Amino acid sequence: MTETVSGAAQQAENAGKGLTIPRRFSTEGVHPYDEITWERRDVVQTNWKTGETVFEQRSVEFPDFWSVNASTIVTTKYFRGALGTDARETGLKQLIDRVVKTYRKGGEDHDYFATPADAEVFEHELTWLLVHQYFSFNSPVWFNVGTQSPQQVSACFILSVDDSMDSILNWYKEEGFIFKGGSGAGLNLSRIRSSKELLSSGGTASGPVSFMRGADASAGTIKSGGATRRAAKMVVLDVDHPDIVEFVETKAREEDKIRALRDAGFDMDLGGADITSVQYQNANNSVRVSDEFMRAVEDGTSFGLRGRKTGEVIETVDARELFRKISKAAWECADPGLQYDDTINDWHTNPETGRITASNPCSEYMSLDNSSCNLASLNLLKFLKDDDTFDAPRFAEAVELIITAMDISICFADFPTEPIGQTTRDYRQLGIGYANLGALLMAMGLGYDSDGGRAMAAAITSLMTGTSYRRSAELASVVGPYAGYARNAEAHQRVMRKHQAANDTVRTMAIADSQVHKLATVEWQKVVDLGKANGFRNAQASVLAPTGTIGFMMDCDTTGIEPDFSLVKFKKLVGGGSMQIVNQTIPRALRKLGYVDEQVEAIVDYISEHGHVIDAPGLRLEHYEVFDTAMGARALKPMGHVRMMAACQPFLSGAISKTVNLPETATVEEIEEVYLQSWKLGLKATAIYRDNCKVGQPLSDGKSDSAKKDQGQATAAPAAAAEPEVIEKVVYKPLRKRLPKSRVSRTTSFTVGGAEGYMTSGAHDDGQLGEVFLKLGKQGSTLAGVMDAFSIAVSIGLQYGVPLETYVSKFSNLSFEPAGLTDDADVRMAKSIMDYIFRRLALDYLDFETRQGLGVFSAEERQRYLETGSYEPLEALGSASEVVGDLSAPDADTDAADDASIDITDAVEAEVVETKDTHGSEAREVPATETKRAAKTSAELLEQITGTAVDSPLCMTCGTKMRPAGSCYVCEGCGSTSGCS
Repeated sequence: MTETVSGAAQQAENAGKGLTIPRRFSTEGVHPYDEITWERRDVVQTNWKTGETVFEQRSVEFPDFWSVNASTIVTTKYFRGALGTDARETGLKQLIDRVVKTYRKGGEDHDYFATPADAEVFEHELTWLLVHQYFSFNSPVWFNVGTQSPQQVSACFILSVDDSMDSILNWYKEEGFIFKGGSGAGLNLSRIRSSKELLSSGGTASGPVSFMRGADASAGTIKSGGATRRAAKMVVLDVDHPDIVEFVETKAREEDKIRALRDAGFDMDLGGADITSVQYQNANNSVRVSDEFMRAVEDGTSFGLRGRKTGEVIETVDARELFRKISKAAWECADPGLQYDDTINDWHTNPETGRITASNPCSEYMSLDNSSCNLASLNLLKFLKDDDTFDAPRFAEAVELIITAMDISICFADFPTEPIGQTTRDYRQLGIGYANLGALLMAMGLGYDSDGGRAMAAAITSLMTGTSYRRSAELASVVGPYAGYARNAEAHQRVMRKHQAANDTVRTMAIADSQVHKLATVEWQKVVDLGKANGFRNAQASVLAPTGTIGFMMDCDTTGIEPDFSLVKFKKLVGGGSMQIVNQTIPRALRKLGYVDEQVEAIVDYISEHGHVIDAPGLRLEHYEVFDTAMGARALKPMGHVRMMAACQPFLSGAISKTVNLPETATVEEIEEVYLQSWKLGLKATAIYRDNCKVGQPLSDGKSDSAKKDQGQATAAPAAAAEPEVIEKVVYKPLRKRLPKSRVSRTTSFTVGGAEGYMTSGAHDDGQLGEVFLKLGKQGSTLAGVMDAFSIAVSIGLQYGVPLETYVSKFSNLSFEPAGLTDDADVRMAKSIMDYIFRRLALDYLDFETRQGLGVFSAEERQRYLETGSYEPLEALGSASEVVGDLSAPDADTDAADDASIDITDAVEAEVVETKDTHGSEAREVPATETKRAAKTSAELLEQITGTAVDSPLCMTCGTKMRPAGSCYVCEGCGSTSGCS
């Protein structure tokens, strides 16, 4: 794949010209750091299970407008040097200088700048954009650039493996080096012979799936970037490979194993102690489908699977049946996704060099084998002007500078293998993208799943890629085109014309997107004209990455192309603790839509309480769509995600890292439709996630009846018979029952998710609870003050006669951070401090019958249920042997143990069959097989009893609930990801 450096002569001819860098963001004569206010902060993180301090760095320096969350993530993830030594970075200035000065030196060393003054302007402009959170480079840049480590700048790698043992073992080694550098890799295994083909020795080949085991084990032991995050990888297999069915069903069968092990009592959650015993969990799997296969699916015809050595059809399958197996496996475990081979290669700028066969782990980078791509993402919300229009010229100026910096980085970058380094230097693939699209559209008053939202997204994406390629053509005139350009010139220019033609088809909806589109049109004409004259410096320019950790670094509300996940978030407070806040984009959106301050305040208060906009006071129905989110009461329809990707895909060199979220009730047929429509709409790749399809990653909004049932909450009951109307008017005057001067009280210390606190409760002479005092947070802090006020309000309510069971029913199962494990044997998990407090009070002050109605039980009562099938005290039931028989007796019926073990399942099966829906009608008849699948095991019953079912994956580092970022998950608390850049 190595090319002769065809641009060397032109590079020599252009030597000395260099770029003139205009000053557009920074101020002449003033360093960017001197324009802002800096402050010192302490960054301390504790282990969410033990409360032990796992990270502490005090007096780190950040701009005052950076959030606590952003500064925490940057300090823990990106600062280099051993803690407690002089080598440790102590502030953002050091971090940015380390990176930017290296980029400036790289540009000077390779003749990018016309004068030293241009180099200085480049440094100041790049510094200004970074310190003001306008963009961020991908994580490997922050890990490695300017340090003693290899200068690895790429986050995305594509490897290659052939049908030989040497190549397969080399694959394992290369992946390991890439993971160690903080990046991820993908590859296509389709060249490896199937298990249905013969070896030259006469034996049968193992097949690619068997070799996936070794690579999976290797990935599971290597933490990327020195324990910064899990290894990320993608495995692709062509749909015509004879082992395709085995590949498709591999992870679904492992998910069955995970469920069985969990039911047996093993810890199979994400990051659990026993999850490593199952295989294939460290990779995303994708099937590479062709147009031929998809047309066969549409037509209901057969499809041939071809031997790898001869290319001959060795087996014929029903295309629809295979497509159904793919969709069913995705329904069961979210894998595999699909990659659309013909679409991908139709937009390929380098077909003369080789086909695109694979992608990086998140499917956004698609290019040649043995290549890499460095990424950078812009924060779109930074370009929203005060009049709520998008600042297209300023955005284009930022893109121009960032593309220049990204290309410079290839000049000084190190690579894990020489083939990857050679291909990357010859083709210089870049991956500029953006984050915060969902927040931007909301702030502009545009629905994510609306024509206006899609038009704006398409125009911005087109402008970004058009500007990038225009700058690439200008760079080619200064430092020469990429080495492989001459061989692929015609194809590259054809793809540029395809982008231009797609831009011409964008249908703008308003002045705002029309202005962006007009500038994009100008840029694409420059691309075509300059490209003919100069060629291009880069084979690829743009992708849409998940932007997990770097999204938090930029204080983005939404990641990548994703919509907003929810309307309410948790904000860390200086001095510790967190508080629930409504997204700050919402008030801006409401004002854009014409609501006055009083209306805005009322709607925001409603959202804060309910988490959605349905029935919000004064909010017009036609504006609901603006506030639709990925999950929740008004969750976007699956095709809303697909249509947004389809609007942006024609303006990207690569693809889009995005997961189409589906509710738990989604069917296999609905997944088939998502995959089919994604192909028809021209996407390059699609991944889906059905709510709660994975044990280790149960992402749930917690609002459905099934979710409530799992969490021990009450579902809607059938309507009661109407009571006769009473025409009597009674006026009640509340009376306050004060506590005696001297009363019995108890003080309980507790820990919830690593947060420590104390609760003191006082009782009347009759034992009824009369007051509660909570101590949480530092004295004088906001959190401590809020807890004091809350305690007073609850105490007064109790004394005026509000029953404790009312408080318990309202506050138990309330979810917010901190949450997680507690140090209380009776309440092992809590969804929040409030959830724990009122469960504990119920156990201390309510009788058994009342608690049973509320679903609050002690550890002893839960154990009794598992052993006897009842929570009742033994004295009320008789001995355990009378309930289930004396199972320890020598002559016990051998079937008795089996009967006892299935009592719980039988009970739940009956419950499932007899469940009413929310309107009081009878539930549908449930087939026996489905009833069996729905049956709860004893472990799941324990979750139902205690209300501790997790409604999102917990971060393995800090225990905070994670949220989606592309096809992965990212922690809002510490920035850790489940395997993305």
